[in-house]
Amino acid sequence: MEIVLNDTEVRVLGCLVEKELTTPEYYPLSLNSLTAACNQKSNREPVLALDEAEVVRALDGLRFKQLAVVAAEGGRVPKYRHLLAERLRLSPAELALLGELLLRGPQTVGELRTRGERMHSFADLAAVETVLDELAGRTPPLVARLPRQPGRKESRFAHLCAGEPVVVAEEPAPEAARLRVMAENERVAKLEEEVAALRSEVAGLRQLIEEFRAQFE
Repeated sequence: MEIVLNDTEVRVLGCLVEKELTTPEYYPLSLNSLTAACNQKSNREPVLALDEAEVVRALDGLRFKQLAVVAAEGGRVPKYRHLLAERLRLSPAELALLGELLLRGPQTVGELRTRGERMHSFADLAAVETVLDELAGRTPPLVARLPRQPGRKESRFAHLCAGEPVVVAEEPAPEAARLRVMAENERVAKLEEEVAALRSEVAGLRQLIEEFRAQFE
């Protein structure tokens, strides 16, 4: 089964997976809870500010793609759950890693083990890489190893649920000396602005004094 999701669907699906695995007592999720989960500032990359209408549209898209449904349990408000594990026959370990990639984008094996620990415990880095290889070996693949970027020691893995990932080249971190120079330049520029403002103010005062004197001449 080939999945092509938009960015909002990716976030909504990732949140449903996360909440099922980390807080099962509050799962399935109401629209309000799901929207709050999508807009969390922790464990999210990028941080978003979705409104409920955007989340509803994403849910409709996921339901059309048979990846989410309204839960059958009764209640005062509709609640939603994902069908990712059932549709793709994912193991708990596979579901956890795919969910983490949906939430935070490309990550190294080490990052996935550390961040994914709350959803599934992995014995070591090799165990994480084994699961990633299984996901990458599916037809069609669900994850891919990205080319190692300059300055990075490790490759990152990305999900393919939204098509081929767009790799943005990272700018190298500036040297400490350059940071000091940039800070000094910013401080000098700020002082120059303050001096210019004071000069303008003094000129205005002089003009007022001259006009005041002219009234008595």
